Formats: sequence, structure tokens, C-alpha cells
Amino acid sequence: MTLSTNGTRHVFTSMGTAVSLAFAADAPTGAIAAVENVFRALDNQFSLYKPQSEATAVAHGGLPIAQASRRMQDTFALAERWRNATSGAFTPHRPDGSIDLSGVVKAIAIDEAGSALRAHGGTDWCLNAGGDVLTSGSQDGGMPWVVGVVDPADRGRLLTQFACSTAYPAVATSGVTERGEHVWRQDDADRLVQVTVVAGDIITADVLATAILSGGRAVLDRALTRWPLEVIAASTSGDYYTTPAFRQ
Repeated sequence: MTLSTNGTRHVFTSMGTAVSLAFAADAPTGAIAAVENVFRALDNQFSLYKPQSEATAVAHGGLPIAQASRRMQDTFALAERWRNATSGAFTPHRPDGSIDLSGVVKAIAIDEAGSALRAHGGTDWCLNAGGDVLTSGSQDGGMPWVVGVVDPADRGRLLTQFACSTAYPAVATSGVTERGEHVWRQDDADRLVQVTVVAGDIITADVLATAILSGGRAVLDRALTRWPLEVIAASTSGDYYTTPAFRQ
């Protein structure tokens, strides 16, 4: 969720969610189509809801990952690197052992859409895909793009907000309030219900939001020693773990 803009705004649906693209001024020629093409191509290849997709063939065992396309193999390798970096809190495998790359694909789409926007001359924009946000530049009037964090106990109100910057342009949230238990828990003793991560890139923000939700406080503490992040995490008890940017 971001503050309003006086420029161009475009909304479309992809990967089972709404994708919102806001420009501080007029959208560069071809930029909106380029963003939609990025999401469409990745959804067609990686969606597990499309019976004919390559990801479905891989997940069902009909196509070994070693025989899949280079793009599929590279995405799996990226997810495996993140599994190793988070000690398994983030994983590209379902409990039954099948490969599920949905944990990185949306972030990849946002990241590549950002590259497409820059290639088309876009400088001041905000891209929001299902609550995961990547920004560039500023809003109309030079104000920063501001991302709201919804209260997990009351989806009708904001808990806090974050003003994005060049150093921290990406914000991702993972939680169980709307989607239920969609992550595989690594730590049930320190259960979190919502995690928002701000980072220098959207893939890091998105992956670590999922990993911290899965692994709890231990993974949160390790992540803060390894990556420059801002985080606000809500526990089942109603406690919040926050870094300085969210304590103001």
C-alpha cells in the first residue's frame, strides 16, 4: 500500500494477485506493456496452477530439473542458494519433496519488471505485486514512496509505514492472516504471524520475509547480522520485534 500519486496508475492481475504500477508522471511509452509481459511470461512458465506449465511438469516428476530449461534450472539454483543461506528456513521443496519455486518467482518478476521500467526510461515509479513493493525515485512533488504495513490483528488499519529510499527501495511482507499457514514452519515454539522486511532489493526482502516467518526469532536474529535490513515482525502473543526504522 502506498500514498496516492498524481501521475499514471495501472492495475492488472497476474500470479493470482493484483499488480499495481504507479508513476509520478506520465508512464514512458511501452513501459506498462513491458511490465505485463514480464509477469505473463514468468507466470506461464512457473505457475503450478497451469497444468501445461514447465513448473507443473517438474513438480509432478515428469520433467527432471536437470533436463528442464536453463531458466528453470537457474531459478532452482537461486532458491537453493537461499535455502543454504537461511539454514533451510526458506526452501524450494514442499514437505513431499516436490519442487515449488513460487517463493522466489514473484520477487523475480518484480525485480525484472523494475529492470524493464528502467530500460524504458522510467525513473519515478512504484510497483506493488500482492503487497510486495519495489520503488524508484520519488512521488510527484519529490516526496518518497511510502509503504504501509497492515496490522495483522486488524486488516482494516495500518500498523506502521516505511518511507522508501535509494538504499531501501524494496518492502515485502509475509503473513498468515489472509493466506493461512502457507509456509512450512521450521520453529513452532517462536511462531510469528506477520513479517515485513525492507531491503536493498526485492528478492532479498521477499525471501527473508518468508524465511523469518518460517524460522521465527532465531532466523530473524541471524538475518540481521548478515544483511542490511529493516524489519517488523508480529508474534502470536501480540509482541513485536522491530529494528530502529520501525520504532519511530
